Amino acid sequence: MAGQSVGVVAAQRLHFSEPLHLRSGGVLPSYDLMVETYGTLNAAKSNAILICHALSGHHHVAGHYTDQPGNIGWWDNIIGPGRPLDTDKFFVVGLNNLGGCHGSTGPSSINPASGKPWGADFPMLAVSDWVTAQARLADCFGIDQWAAVMGGSLGGMQALRWSITFPERVRHAIVIASAPKLSAQNIAFNDVARQAILTDPDFHGGHYYDYGTRPLRGLRLARMLGHITYLSDDQMGEKFGRELRNNAFSFDFDVEFEVESYLRYQGDKFAGYFDANTYLLMTKALDYFDPARLDDGDLVKALGRTDPRTGFLVASFTTDWRFSPARSREIVAALLANGRNVSYAEIDLNFGHDSFLMEDAHYHGVVAAYLRNITL
Repeated sequence: MAGQSVGVVAAQRLHFSEPLHLRSGGVLPSYDLMVETYGTLNAAKSNAILICHALSGHHHVAGHYTDQPGNIGWWDNIIGPGRPLDTDKFFVVGLNNLGGCHGSTGPSSINPASGKPWGADFPMLAVSDWVTAQARLADCFGIDQWAAVMGGSLGGMQALRWSITFPERVRHAIVIASAPKLSAQNIAFNDVARQAILTDPDFHGGHYYDYGTRPLRGLRLARMLGHITYLSDDQMGEKFGRELRNNAFSFDFDVEFEVESYLRYQGDKFAGYFDANTYLLMTKALDYFDPARLDDGDLVKALGRTDPRTGFLVASFTTDWRFSPARSREIVAALLANGRNVSYAEIDLNFGHDSFLMEDAHYHGVVAAYLRNITL
C-alpha cells in the first residue's frame, strides 16, 4: 500500500445546541455529531477536505484506535501521508451523519422530550439536512470553504448537494460511484430491505429499545440483499462460483453453497453492530435524493446553481450495476452544459459498487492526480 496510515486516531463528539429544522418538517432541538480528523488545519484554514460516508459508514474513516488496533477506518487505504488524501497537505474530516448509530444523534439516542430513546419518533432525514449539519460542523472548525467535499455512493450525493446548497463553500466536489437520483430498481431494492425490518416481530413499530430486543432477523436479511447488489456478478463468480461447503448436496435448506455462507456471515456481522432504525432512515434519504425535483427534473438547471469556480471530479466503475457509469455521465453532461470544470474517470474494476472502497493503483492514481492540482 502506497504511503502510510495516519496511525492512532481518536474520535470526538461535538454538541450543537441550535435547533435544526429538517426538510420533513421535523425539528431536532439539539444534536451531537461524532467526528474524526486527520492531518493539520493550516493557518488559512484552506486545506480541509470533508469525507461524506455512504449508507453504513461512519466517522472512523482512517487509522485505528489505541485499544482497538484491528479496527481500521473504512477508507484507510486512501488517507494518510503520501496517500491520495495526503494528510501532510490536507486536513481531512470524517463524521457520522445525523440519524447514525455510531455516536451522532440518532434513533437510539435519548429524546429529551421523553427521556427514552427516540426510536420511530426520530424525524425523517434528507441529504440536504446532513449537508446543513455539516456546514455547522465546518463553522465549528472555522472553515469557511472546503478545499473539497468527497464521498462514494450516498457520500457522493452529499458532495453533489454541497455544491448546490452551499456553492460558495466548496472549491471542489469529488463524486464517486454515485448518481443524480435513484432509479426505480434501486428504490425497489431499498423497499424490500426495509420491509424485512418492518415486518420483523421484534421491530415493535421502531420502539424495540423499550422491549430489550432488536429486529436482528430483518436487519440481517436487509444486509444480505444489499450486499448482493454491491458486488458484481463476475466477482461473485470468481470468489464463490457454485462451490459447495461439503462437496455434496444435503437436500435441505441449511447452508450448502459458499456464497450462502458468505452472505449469512455478512448479515450476522452487520446486524450485530448496526441499528435497524438508522438503516431505515438512511435508505429513505437515498430514495428522496433528487436535486432536480424542484426544477421539473431538469438536472442542468439544478447544477446551474453550482459556483462556476468549483471543480468537479466524477468517477464511476465499469462493473457497478447499482450506480452504473451511465448515471455518473448524467452528472457530467449536466455540469458540462453549465460550462463547469469537470473531470471524469470510468475505471475498470471488478468489485461492483464496492469498488470505490478498494485499493487500486489506477483508481487511487486518478484521485491523487486530481487532488495534487488543488491549490491551497
